[in-house]
Amino acid sequence: MTVTADFPRLRIEYPESDGKPMAETDIHIRELTNTRATLQDFFRGAPDVYVSGNLLLYYEEGDPSESIAPDVFVVKGVPKGERRTYKLWVEQRPPVVVFEFTSRSTRLEDTGNKKALYAMLGVNEYFLCDPLVEYLQPPLQGFVLERGEYRRLPPESDGSLVSQALGLRLKLEGNSLRLIVAVTDERLLTPAEAQEQARAEHEARRAAEAEVERLKAELARLRGEQG
Repeated sequence: MTVTADFPRLRIEYPESDGKPMAETDIHIRELTNTRATLQDFFRGAPDVYVSGNLLLYYEEGDPSESIAPDVFVVKGVPKGERRTYKLWVEQRPPVVVFEFTSRSTRLEDTGNKKALYAMLGVNEYFLCDPLVEYLQPPLQGFVLERGEYRRLPPESDGSLVSQALGLRLKLEGNSLRLIVAVTDERLLTPAEAQEQARAEHEARRAAEAEVERLKAELARLRGEQG
C-alpha cells in the first residue's frame, strides 16, 4: 500500500526591499520623487492608471530573484491603490512607461540589461535621464517598443521627447526633468511649485479681500461725512 501525505505548500516570500539605496545623489532622489509625484497628480482623475517608483516589480511567479525596481513607472488598466510590491502575474499589466535616472553606478545596466528586460516585459516606452549630464549623450533619451525591440525616439528641435503613452513632452532643463502637456504646452508643476503657487494665490486672495474691506470702510466714511 502506498502512503501519501499532504504537505503544506511552501509559502514564497517576495521581499519589499532589495537593500539598495533609493538613488545615488540628492539630485537623483529629487528627480525621482518629483517625477513620480507630478505624474501621480497628472493622473489623479484616472481610476485605472497607477503610478509608482522605487517599488519592487516581480515578473516571474515563484522566483523572488526575478525582480526589478524602476525609478518611476506608469501602468494603465489597473486600479489605483497602494501596493507593497508589484507582481506582474497578479496585475496582468506591465508598465506602459518606465523612467530611469542614470547615475555612475547604473549607467551600464540602464542601457543594457534593464533595457533588454523592459523590452521583454512589454514596456511600451523607456526613458533614460541623466540629470547630472555626465553619463549619457544626449542626457535625455527615449525608446519605443516595436516588434519586441526598442527604437530610439527622435528628439524635438529643443531636445525634448514626446511620450505618446502619457501625452506628455519631456524636457531636461538644467538638472531637472520637466513634464509638459503635449497638446496644450502646459508645464506640470512639481509638488514644491504647486505649493508655492497655492501660497501665492492665497496671499493674492487675502490682499484682494483686504482691499475690498478697505474700500467699503472708505465708502462708509465718505457717506458719513456727507450725511
